[in-house]
Amino acid sequence: MASYNSNQLYGAGAPIEALTSGSTYTFTLTSPISGSTYFTLETVRNPIGYYDSTSATTARGTFGSLTNVTGLVSSSYIFSVVVQPGGGSFTFTPAANVAASGSFLRGTGGISLTIS
Repeated sequence: MASYNSNQLYGAGAPIEALTSGSTYTFTLTSPISGSTYFTLETVRNPIGYYDSTSATTARGTFGSLTNVTGLVSSSYIFSVVVQPGGGSFTFTPAANVAASGSFLRGTGGISLTIS
């Protein structure tokens, strides 16, 4: 699968690779040794900046194996976690196919991400 560095995840973020519904993916986040960081997956918004009935539900699915990751907040369109110092990981099984570039991956605090 893919890896994303801190520069790619910062600000507007990086477009996601395609994920297959029902397959389980491990998100491994590496972060600095001190301070908490944040990671978000967000569906692309419509042209006026909102989610509507035509928006893909790319964040809908099952989460598991949260290791050194807390504060999971999710909806059908976005999920976010707090990554503890040093990094962490979790699994995500999407309920629907996630199209390449259908969502953006974002991170703060210098984290990097590998999806496997």
